[in-house]
Amino acid sequence: MGAQPHVAASSQWVDEDGVRQPSGDVHAWTPGTNQTLCGRALSRSGLGRFRHVPWADAVWLAQTAEQNLWLCPRCVAATTPRAERDGRKWTRHRPRP
Repeated sequence: MGAQPHVAASSQWVDEDGVRQPSGDVHAWTPGTNQTLCGRALSRSGLGRFRHVPWADAVWLAQTAEQNLWLCPRCVAATTPRAERDGRKWTRHRPRP
């Protein structure tokens, strides 16, 4: 992947510092494009852009915060390296000549 993905979400909340944070359905989005990594159009889906929130922070928020965040499984798969997703469960030891 080229650029680091940021967050697009269906709703928002404001933290104690007055900064908008994502809530609801959360998708990975690359700035400069009009769709998420799973292929949903931002304008048609009604997703708000959160350029100040990196995708890694959204994953951390989903695991630790009490806010209601649903991470899109297709976006999670698109942003997770294959080695961390268990990739292949087999390896070829003696390939044919």
